[in-house]
Amino acid sequence: MGIIEAVILGFVQGLTEFLPISSSAHLRIVGELFPSLGDPGVTFTAVVQIGTELAVVLYFRHDIWRIIKAWFNALPFGPWKDRTPADPHDARMGWIVIIGTIPIVVLGLFLEDAIDSVFRNLYLTALMLALFAVFLGLADRLGKQRLGETDLSMKDGLILGFAQSMALIPGVSRSGGTITIGLLLGYTREAAARVSFLLAIPAVLGSGLYRLISDDGSGPQVGATPTLVATVVSFIVGYIVIVWFLKLISTKSYLPFVLYRLTLAAVVVALLAMGVLEAL
Repeated sequence: MGIIEAVILGFVQGLTEFLPISSSAHLRIVGELFPSLGDPGVTFTAVVQIGTELAVVLYFRHDIWRIIKAWFNALPFGPWKDRTPADPHDARMGWIVIIGTIPIVVLGLFLEDAIDSVFRNLYLTALMLALFAVFLGLADRLGKQRLGETDLSMKDGLILGFAQSMALIPGVSRSGGTITIGLLLGYTREAAARVSFLLAIPAVLGSGLYRLISDDGSGPQVGATPTLVATVVSFIVGYIVIVWFLKLISTKSYLPFVLYRLTLAAVVVALLAMGVLEAL
């Protein structure tokens, strides 16, 4: 992979990570459009996602620090014992992020072989793009959207954790799956999106580090320099997209993303049928 391809893939990752359109699907598809590149692989995808997740950490830094402090202050042991957290909701949010991360960790390890092979089939990606476009559209239309971030319960946090784990299949979308279920549970667009971003932090950072350590070289390999360039680009673009996206959903529906997903699914199937793209 050259630097130009790395910049393009980094831009694609940053642009699509937080939108409900699946960044992993876009990296998979765009990679195939480069004759000399093909599927950039799971490891490259996981590492480049670290860039966009660092953008989340930067954007939500004050919220994250407040949640961490409240969580520690609420612990019933150690030097924090008997302290009263500044905000019980923040302490609960800390537990929700921890509990909500468990499903994707367990399923990610259990399904690792499928993630590296079967799940990257572009026919499956196209199906997930279309299927979850319909789910997102229905959830946005039918969801009551009465609950805010402070209403989030442990049970709903676990449910959203399972929703996040569906993104192990390219085409589902980490934010899209979580936001869809959040809307169906009655949360507002803003609350569902913010919780989706917070839930993704340990999952994405952990996945990237795990892939760096465990990569045995059997899958597609991308050099360190292009990977670093793509990661930096994804960080910059991702931060801009977070700001824009959170403002957008406060006044607009998810319909444009629904239509885009359906269109992209149709285009992928057409390109596969013409032989422009290879399914695996």
